[in-house]
Amino acid sequence: LATAEQTAGQFTLLQTQDEPPGFGPPLHRHRDAAEAFFVLEGDYLMHLPNGPQLCPPGSFVYVPRDTPHTFTVASTVPGKKINLLAPAAMVGFFEQLAAAEADGRVTPELLDGLFADNDVEVLGPVPDSYL
Repeated sequence: LATAEQTAGQFTLLQTQDEPPGFGPPLHRHRDAAEAFFVLEGDYLMHLPNGPQLCPPGSFVYVPRDTPHTFTVASTVPGKKINLLAPAAMVGFFEQLAAAEADGRVTPELLDGLFADNDVEVLGPVPDSYL
């Protein structure tokens, strides 16, 4: 929705959609950016240092830089949310991940490289639902 180029590097704004029930990334932290989520559809279970938090549509969650976090789509319907990263970050990650998914070549090794290239430290195993 807004790239680093459009915001002079101040933030990245993107929308995720059709995230299936049970979907979620590994526990991780962004070394270069804070992240915020605004839930549009479905329920998300956000895993944060102060414990899990169920987030229905309309929920806003702020995750400071270097804070371990993850989420799982907790509803029976697909999830849809807005992600804000500040300063701008992660656009290349999602574009490369989408291209790999389209080609059917997402592997844990590919994800490790994408995470490393985007200043994301993975702190837990990659869930099967993320592959």
